[in-house]
Amino acid sequence: MTVPTPPVKPAAAVSPAGPAPDATLPAALRITPDDEIRRVRLVQMKRVATIMLVVVAAVFVVARLFEARYPWLGYLRAFAEAAMVGGIADWFAVTALFRHPLGIPIPHTAIVPSRKDRIGTALGNFVQRNFLTRDVVAAKLAAMKLGERGAQWLARPENSRRLARAAAHGLSGAVNMMRDEDVQELVDRGIVSRLRRMQAAPLAAKTFELLTADGRHQALLDDALRLAARFLDENEAMIRARIKQESPWWVPGAVENRLGDKIVSGVESTLVAVAADPEHPLRKRYDEAVEKVVANLRENPDTIARAEQIKLEVLSHPGVAEFSREVWGDVKSRLAEYSEKLTGDTEAKPDQLERWLAGLGQKVLEDPVLADKVNGWMVELAAYLAEQAREEVATLIATTVGSWDADATSRKIELQIGRDLQFIRINGTLVGGLVGLLLYVAGKALE
Repeated sequence: MTVPTPPVKPAAAVSPAGPAPDATLPAALRITPDDEIRRVRLVQMKRVATIMLVVVAAVFVVARLFEARYPWLGYLRAFAEAAMVGGIADWFAVTALFRHPLGIPIPHTAIVPSRKDRIGTALGNFVQRNFLTRDVVAAKLAAMKLGERGAQWLARPENSRRLARAAAHGLSGAVNMMRDEDVQELVDRGIVSRLRRMQAAPLAAKTFELLTADGRHQALLDDALRLAARFLDENEAMIRARIKQESPWWVPGAVENRLGDKIVSGVESTLVAVAADPEHPLRKRYDEAVEKVVANLRENPDTIARAEQIKLEVLSHPGVAEFSREVWGDVKSRLAEYSEKLTGDTEAKPDQLERWLAGLGQKVLEDPVLADKVNGWMVELAAYLAEQAREEVATLIATTVGSWDADATSRKIELQIGRDLQFIRINGTLVGGLVGLLLYVAGKALE
């Protein structure tokens, strides 16, 4: 994206006199103590360049007056003449950057104040295109290894404690500022209302699919078989007593015992057989039943309607709202207790959160593969944020510079680079003089 160029404002001549009152300027344009030092050094360098120009002008006058009597002064006169031209030209060029030379509104002068908005736009586009690109940001952050640095910082106990306490205080303060009624309304509008709009059957089908992926549901069946075997073992006496209780009075006790043995041993053998055989028919019927449930949840209108009815009945039950209130109250009380504990005991041993944070940092440092992953995550996150914000940053730079006062902006920039620009005047005077001298010598040689 290229930031559009704001309309150019008429340039006012920037007076070299004192700066505008700082109270009316943004912080970036206010004169700081460092700027005052730069101003003094700028004035000194301007005097050096001006004195050099005056000196070569005086040399030119003297050499011109006595050249007829002393012909060798022609070389000095040619040097001084060209030096004046070079010095004056460079004075004009440097001055025209920041103000109208001699206050005369010559076209294409006072460039900084008259082109301030365009400069801001160009600067924003330059930053956007050359600094806030994914490649540049990713390369720089990859070299910095932010993940490892963060892990080193987090592994120090004092830092993990500071972060844990800051998080606890921040969360506790935020929670205490929230009213219970607002939280309940948020739960009702943000969670319960969304659940009401969300179809339960497809979600349940997706859940079943996740549970059955890669045979996970068979593992659940194995757990169920183990629980059933344990229940049978622990309640065998109760099962036998129940058989005896339900048997007719005329059945002999030996038959009842035999019947109990058959039932218990039959169930045990079935459980063992199913657990030991991955291809057992019962497992296949279990697979078919799960597939049928998923298919009904996705396609059967009656099953879908029934699931929706159950969902709405659950969400409408008063216990849902009561449960959310209890959870919120428990969170508030626990955070308050945790924050008070941290505040009251500065020498307490590291708590669970502090140990977890420190352990997380240590684990990243000890595992090079994990450290590389964390570094990669940090780089990806920062590169993504930079890529998303690059246009906004360019616009921010352009609009910020565009809102600045033209005179103050020009003065601020001159304080930053003006002293170095005075060397252009000095060099222009010397180089111009040398060029003039060489041309004079060449002309003499051709006579």
